[in-house]
Amino acid sequence: MAASSPAPPPRPTGGTRDLVLMLVLTFTTGIVDAGGFLAFDTVFLGNMTGNVLILGMGAAGAHGLPVFSPALALLAFIAGAGVASLFLRSGPAGWSPRLVSVLSVSTVLVAVTAVLMGFDAGDHAARLSAVGLTAAAMGMQAAAARRIGVADVTTVVVTSTITAWAIDMFARPSRATIFNRRLAAIAMILLGALVGALLLKIALWPVFAVAAAVSAGVMVCGYVLAAHAGAEPATSV
Repeated sequence: MAASSPAPPPRPTGGTRDLVLMLVLTFTTGIVDAGGFLAFDTVFLGNMTGNVLILGMGAAGAHGLPVFSPALALLAFIAGAGVASLFLRSGPAGWSPRLVSVLSVSTVLVAVTAVLMGFDAGDHAARLSAVGLTAAAMGMQAAAARRIGVADVTTVVVTSTITAWAIDMFARPSRATIFNRRLAAIAMILLGALVGALLLKIALWPVFAVAAAVSAGVMVCGYVLAAHAGAEPATSV
């Protein structure tokens, strides 16, 4: 009797693939938020909760906090998320050409920001353009992540994720409730902020160049892997 051939290694499921890719996008949010907060007058480009708070305190004249920049970022984020959601609404779920188009535009906007900052990072108009472009890109990214629908990984907000993680951890402490996707999302945005701050020590443009490159990699990997998975013939049981 011939020996049976070894079984091939298991392939990542669509859920695992999407989880990993959304965690990587969460990492890019940390990068651009570090650049925005440290270089653009305390403005968040992905985490809009922070901008709402800064806007409210700035309107009261607290410690010279800005008003226009966080308001611009907030409006650009809303516009990006809204337009992307309308575009995706009539398309199929998953890594469709429409979703890839949204992520492509988001990546291009961040790349344009890198170019602007590479030419003249000190120009006021260029910096405001960078705030608007990147915040719109993050809004589009958030809409795409919502369409993919990985639970607990929105790519731009971790407050609700931290809350759910803490509740589960204290309610039923175990390895599964501590080391999970929620903790991974928190760690990825933290790591992204660390990388963004380190890149800023070199110059401002690499912050956005790296974020754009990582986003482009996620977009290509997601589409190619999803297409490959869909082309695989069904195996008989």
